Amino acid sequence: MEYVIPVALHNQIVEAAYTKRGYHADETKQAVRFCELAAWHGIKTHNVLKALHLDEVFGAGNKANPGCVPGATVIKKPSRFEAAQKWLSNKKLGQAVAFDAMDTCCRLADKYGVATVSVDDTFHYLWGGGYVLDAAKKGYIAFTVCTSTLSEVVPFGGKFPTLGTNPHSWGLPTTDAVGFPVVSDWATSTVAMGRVQQFQREGLQLPPGAAVDEQGNETTDPNNVAALLPFGAHKGYSLCLINELFAGMIGGSLPTLRGRPEQAGPGEKTSANFFFMAIHPEALNCGQFAMGRNQATNLKAVLDDILGHGNRETGKCILPGEIEHRAAQRSEQVGGLLFTEAEIKEFQTIATEAGVTLDSAALKTAS
Repeated sequence: MEYVIPVALHNQIVEAAYTKRGYHADETKQAVRFCELAAWHGIKTHNVLKALHLDEVFGAGNKANPGCVPGATVIKKPSRFEAAQKWLSNKKLGQAVAFDAMDTCCRLADKYGVATVSVDDTFHYLWGGGYVLDAAKKGYIAFTVCTSTLSEVVPFGGKFPTLGTNPHSWGLPTTDAVGFPVVSDWATSTVAMGRVQQFQREGLQLPPGAAVDEQGNETTDPNNVAALLPFGAHKGYSLCLINELFAGMIGGSLPTLRGRPEQAGPGEKTSANFFFMAIHPEALNCGQFAMGRNQATNLKAVLDDILGHGNRETGKCILPGEIEHRAAQRSEQVGGLLFTEAEIKEFQTIATEAGVTLDSAALKTAS
C-alpha cells in the first residue's frame, strides 16, 4: 500500500523546508521542481527525502562545513568556444544550477547543433535522469555526468573506496516513436547509495555483488554497508573513472577528499563537478535513410526492430525510461505523488519541521 500526496501539498512542504533552511526563492523553486519530477516518475532513491538528507549532512545544514551556500552566485567564465560554457557555481544548490545548465545547453544547441556546460565547485544535483528527461521531452538529445558527494566505490581489484557512484545519464527524444523519452540513467556502482538508504528504510536486502562491509567483505545487509562495488567489474569501473577524469579536467580535486572538508588542508577543494551536453537532432541527420524514411520514422523503425522478433512478448524486455514512464502514468492515474508508509513517516518529520500540517490519516491510499 502507498499513500497519495497531492502535488500542491508536497510542493508546499518542500518549499517551506528549503525556505526555512535559508535558500532563496529561485533556488527553492528549482528544488521543488526537482522533487516533484523525481516523485512523479517513481524515483525513490533521489526524492525529497534524499535531497533534504543530503543537504542536512553535506549542504547548508552542516553548519561547521557547509557544502552548499544558499544564495550563491554562479560565475560564467569567459570561453573562446561559444558553444562550450564554463561555470563556477560557488556551491549553489545543485538542482538550480543543473536545470539552468541543461536549459543553456539546449538553447545553444538550437544555434550550434551541440553545446556543453562544465561546472566546477558544485553541490550534488541528485537524479541526473531528471535533467536529461526534461530536455528529451523538449526534443533534444541530452547527456550529463557528475561526481558524487563522497568516494564510496571500491575500484575494480582494489580494497579502498576512492571513486564516487558517478552516474551517467542520457535522454533521447523518442516520445513520437514509443510514447516517452528513452532515458538511460545509472550509477556506475551496482546500486546507488540512495538505494542502500531506501532498503534500510524499507527493511530489504541488497542484491549480491553490490556492497562490502568495514572489513571489505561482501554484504547484502544495507545496515552493514561501508562501501559499494562497481557494476560489471572492470567495465563499470572504467565508466566510473571517466567521471573522475572529466572532473579532474574541469577543476575537481582528489576524490577521497570530496565531501570531507575536515580531512582537507588549506587551499584544497572538496566539492563536486558537473558536465552537461545537449545535441539538436538535426545536427546528426545525414539525410539518407533506408526505404524513404525520415529521421523520426527511422528512429521508430530501429526501436521496433530492437523490441521485435519476440522480444517484447517475453514481458520482460523494456526500454530504458519505461519504468519511469509507467510510474508517471500511475501518478497521473492516482492524482498525486506516491509514497510508502516508511517514506510518509520521514516526510511527516520534514513537514513538522517546516511548519506545514501533513495529516497522513487524511491521505488517500493506492494499492
